[in-house]
Amino acid sequence: MTRTTPPRPLDITTAFPELIGSARTTTRLHPTPGTPTVHDSSVGGPLLWPTDEPWPDGEPGYPPVKPVQTLADVRQVRTLLTQAWARPRGPRENLLTVQEDETVTRLRAGHDPALLPTGPQPLIPLAQLYARDVPALTFPEGTDLLQVLWAPGHDVEGCSANVQLRWRRASDVQDLLRTPPEPAYVECDVHVPEPCVLQPEPVGEFPPGHLLDQALGERLYDWCRQRSVSYQSDLSVAPGWKAGGWPAPFTFRDPPESDEDEERQCGECGGPLDTLLTIDSGEWDGAGGSWRPAETATEKLVGDPYRTLHKPTMMTIGRGYTLQVYSCVNMPAHLPRTIVQ
Repeated sequence: MTRTTPPRPLDITTAFPELIGSARTTTRLHPTPGTPTVHDSSVGGPLLWPTDEPWPDGEPGYPPVKPVQTLADVRQVRTLLTQAWARPRGPRENLLTVQEDETVTRLRAGHDPALLPTGPQPLIPLAQLYARDVPALTFPEGTDLLQVLWAPGHDVEGCSANVQLRWRRASDVQDLLRTPPEPAYVECDVHVPEPCVLQPEPVGEFPPGHLLDQALGERLYDWCRQRSVSYQSDLSVAPGWKAGGWPAPFTFRDPPESDEDEERQCGECGGPLDTLLTIDSGEWDGAGGSWRPAETATEKLVGDPYRTLHKPTMMTIGRGYTLQVYSCVNMPAHLPRTIVQ
């Protein structure tokens, strides 16, 4: 299975050769629901984790005040709905049987948080990336594996123990942790990734609009308007899950105004940040869809339209935004900074 991004509608460097020097290569990850192993790069898959290394916990926040689901609840609901969408159905036949509907309603109703354990909760795997699959990323010397873990709650922005990185050398892991701990509850079910295998693809990018020189940006956007092409949507930054490259454009909010802004600095040492991982709510834009891989036009997933190739991880950031993960340039092991863009 491969993924091929179509060529860009226009070669923007012909009209703006000054952009050539700012080109970067990103790795579009193209997550696809599957059954990854610890030896695979994945989203939401099992991690190659040594038994002698403690599993990380997130920072204890305010205890939930509303009913919450468990990971088992989330998985069971997704399984039931996937199976329901996959089977034939008559024109007036309900999607779910009476029993299935009762089960889904009960699981989504959640559990009384007062009856669940409090305090720090184990993080869950978000992504695992082997260096062989993501050449766009620079790995610290002596490492070839990046693991990203997080707390599936609403507090995903900033710099805290709720999002953690582990850089390691895969060959150092001899005794594998087979059954990692799981949190007692899930505060936000759309922050639980569906296990996905990856189809990495290197793709060229240009800076998002907020990082362009103002004069260049004005000329560039005017040139694109005259040709009915969007610089942001079609010519600059690839959408979807990706490693390295340029950061996502800011959409519903303004970007930090300067490098002195705390949001653009490492939360532990104050040093510079670089783009590490982009977590997107969808794999391509809904309007033109110029970044949609050619192969997906004819592919269908079991359970479509509940599980789609456009949203393979079944995650949503905010109201369909992007979460940018930045790592510390000086000390990659520092806690990353995350920004919803």
